[in-house]
Amino acid sequence: MKRYLAVDIGASSGRHIIGWTEDGELKTEELYRFPNGVTELDGHLTWDIDALLGHVKQGIAIAKEKYPEIESLSVDTWGVDYVLMKGDKEIYPCYAYRDSRTEAVIPQVHEKISFSELYRRTGIQFQPFNTVYQLVADKLAGRLEGVTDFLMIPEYLMYKLCGVKSHEYTNATTGGMVSAETGEFDPTIIEALDLPKHLFCSLQQPGTVIGEYEGIKVVLCATHDTGSAVEGIDMEENAPYISSGTWSLLGVKTPKPITTEASELANWSNEGGVGYNRYQKNIMGMWLVNRLRSELCPDKPFPEIVDEAEASSFEETVDANAQRFLAPESMKAAFDSALSMKPQSVGDYFRCAYRSLALSYMDAVQELQHNTGRHYDSIYIVGGGAKNAFLNALTEKASGKKVIALPIEATAIGNLKIQMNVK
Repeated sequence: MKRYLAVDIGASSGRHIIGWTEDGELKTEELYRFPNGVTELDGHLTWDIDALLGHVKQGIAIAKEKYPEIESLSVDTWGVDYVLMKGDKEIYPCYAYRDSRTEAVIPQVHEKISFSELYRRTGIQFQPFNTVYQLVADKLAGRLEGVTDFLMIPEYLMYKLCGVKSHEYTNATTGGMVSAETGEFDPTIIEALDLPKHLFCSLQQPGTVIGEYEGIKVVLCATHDTGSAVEGIDMEENAPYISSGTWSLLGVKTPKPITTEASELANWSNEGGVGYNRYQKNIMGMWLVNRLRSELCPDKPFPEIVDEAEASSFEETVDANAQRFLAPESMKAAFDSALSMKPQSVGDYFRCAYRSLALSYMDAVQELQHNTGRHYDSIYIVGGGAKNAFLNALTEKASGKKVIALPIEATAIGNLKIQMNVK
């Protein structure tokens, strides 16, 4: 029986999940889970990339101990972030997307190539942390001098396992530099921003075998976690999906990118999928409630929090996607400043957060229907948020759509499915 290993790493935790087929069904078993999070260093938010690599190797060792014969493995993570390399040496620190270092750079980028032109070429929504802005920030800081490679986080981790540097398509598209037409890095953007051309290699598709680690084939899945998550959703029809984690990624599969003015104005993105385009929007997710919990009631289990939110009668909401909620020192203070009435209980804060998230989903679905010219009856929700029956009910009520919640490890399942399809 062939077994496969998915290493799925999110912004707050990672997990190693083994998968195999039995009686025609995909079976999974979680073998290792570990924490992740940003680290503050010299006033900047960074990733402890060495600790991540240590956890990746530790989880593989645990998997091999239980299942000595593993056919292949692959790693997926969040998008946009990367590690700079000089040959086989890392350039530290590895900045996290929530760091503010790009703020001063963004206007300089748009002076050289307008956002409208960037969008027309790539179809990628504006986010202050897009790879294109991060790389220009590195250039202006002198961090690109002598650099031979930049590897997205999962490509870096797999390089450290198998010694092969790769550049996977779905993850590369998240950064705002891949042509929506060709599926390769856009030379016009690279030239306009005077970035080193040698950093931008040909992109490889999910399902490519790149090397070996301790007798296990190393395969590129859709290394952007949402790309794998969409592969993991078993849909009866092509309906909108919400991959609900730290962020909520709401979108739908389309045959090709949609780069219309309406899409640009509504800040929709076109990211690479496995044989299709993912037309989606990056909106706020469990970041809101996770930060509120760590501040207000870190020891309270989520089922109790949800019960208190349901029992609350607090009716005011906030714009969940407002800048103030992106990386506040205090999430409670951010809510207080956005509300005319101050919540009186923990349940009030969480009811406000959950209702605000549901309304943001409603707004995004309405935009999606307008921009695609299609009506949808259902929404599939996967990831951590799919387990929250209260939020699902709020979403169904707000959107008027049937919510199909699949409380599964969709990203790991998609990662595994891609590996299993390798010939």
